[in-house]
Amino acid sequence: MPSADDPGSADDPRRGSDGERAGGGRLRDCLDGLRMAAGTLTAVPVAAPRVDRTAARWAMVSAPLVGALLGAAGAAVLVLAAAAGLPGFLAGIAAVGALALLTRGLHLDGLADLADGLGSGRPPEQAVEVMRRSDIGPFGVITLVLVLAAQAAALGAIAGASPAAAAAALVAAAATGRLAITWACTPRVPPARPEGLGAFVSGTVPYRAAGAATGAVLLAAAAAGFATGGGPFALWCAAAAAAGLGAAAALLARAVARTGGITGDTLGALSETATTAVLVVAAAGAA
Repeated sequence: MPSADDPGSADDPRRGSDGERAGGGRLRDCLDGLRMAAGTLTAVPVAAPRVDRTAARWAMVSAPLVGALLGAAGAAVLVLAAAAGLPGFLAGIAAVGALALLTRGLHLDGLADLADGLGSGRPPEQAVEVMRRSDIGPFGVITLVLVLAAQAAALGAIAGASPAAAAAALVAAAATGRLAITWACTPRVPPARPEGLGAFVSGTVPYRAAGAATGAVLLAAAAAGFATGGGPFALWCAAAAAAGLGAAAALLARAVARTGGITGDTLGALSETATTAVLVVAAAGAA
């Protein structure tokens, strides 16, 4: 298994010479990871050429980029809806629906499952079993309704002032949501069970890679805010991204304490939580 800080392990048969590994080997890893991220985090049928811990590392590091692309697609729907004359709230609903469609609702499903697990009040092992069930309980339903309403309302509030600013906020929110997944895959965050997506990606992302991804997302959020709303909105977008990460970190700490670690459902819940927090804070800045 590769170490937490080296994108490739010393016994990797594809390693070759140092120069070859630093060049073509790492480029292949990056591209394989990006394809894995697209296939895992979206509904786009992208076949990963290989699935291993090295590819998983690059996939989780690439998650914010995939999120930004998803946000751009949702933003296009929002702008078109606003241009067609729909009120801001309905344009926000259209954008949120587009994101759910592009992800097959997997992140929303994870959010509902984690809500049911945390709300069950059961010991860690039993809480994880609650999360694995195919049905959705009352905690999950209530959480989904509140989160989707908050996302649509926040987007609608921003779009009422500027559809372009709402589009920028959505891109920043979607990228931050997937950045929360990146941080959940850093060392010292254990898996809740020995199998599944959580176990496969747990601990794969080195801290320096997560930090670099964070810097890129914060800069991109500020740039998008500046381009659509000037300096004040740029600061709000950057602050919103930071707030989204903070909200996800709080949920991650709670999930690990209650379930013993992360699962695929936990990752989806973190993404939706961070996305929602970013949109709500950005809406406050646009008001």
